Amino acid sequence: MSDRFDSVYDALLATWPHPTTVTEIATPYGTTHRVHAVDLVGGPGRSRPGDRPIRTAADLTAWLDALLDGLGIASAAFCGHSYGAWIALRYALASPARTDRLVLLDPTGCFAGFRPGYLLRALPMLLRPRPARTAAFLAWETGGAEYDPAVRRLDALAADLPRRRPVTGPRPTAAELSGLRPPVLLLLAGAGRAHDARRVAAGATALGLRADIVPAATHHTLPAALGPAELARIAGFLRD
Repeated sequence: MSDRFDSVYDALLATWPHPTTVTEIATPYGTTHRVHAVDLVGGPGRSRPGDRPIRTAADLTAWLDALLDGLGIASAAFCGHSYGAWIALRYALASPARTDRLVLLDPTGCFAGFRPGYLLRALPMLLRPRPARTAAFLAWETGGAEYDPAVRRLDALAADLPRRRPVTGPRPTAAELSGLRPPVLLLLAGAGRAHDARRVAAGATALGLRADIVPAATHHTLPAALGPAELARIAGFLRD
């Protein structure tokens, strides 16, 4: 199954703009695969876990520190979607000096909790991942929206891959978030079912952050559902 996943992964990567640089970075937590995007150690992708598993948020911070060190980068801007946004935000709070900017796309576990209905629908897929369960869940959350067949195939194959349980933790406190130093661009899925985008926006706004809603996007159609205007805004934010 891993060979089939890798084959689809490589085919999807071949559609990225060229030139694309592929790099393997050794960290205490495993070899990390990078194509100007990071495959999380322990999750689907080309990163390979080492002898030391990532068990805590502190481990995630240490892994990203080791990754930046391996790349010879003192600091970087981070862009994350969903759980990836939670990791990026946690890293910014723990290592503000190494975080230049944050782009958070419909972040989960950051400003509000999940909707109960979302968790209920996701439970069978989380307990016993299967391609059919993943496909059914994504069809429900996206309202049957069409998206890249290669990405759909990759999602299905990923359901059968062995993986380590993702590190989770409590939402950052209001005190932590109010002291967030890097500039933040927060884009939320207006039609998403993971959480109430307007509630998330209100919570972020109360902390002095600007949150914008992408009306037609759902949690799992992002980031593909970002239009030219949103992509240009992200690019401009990262260039500033």
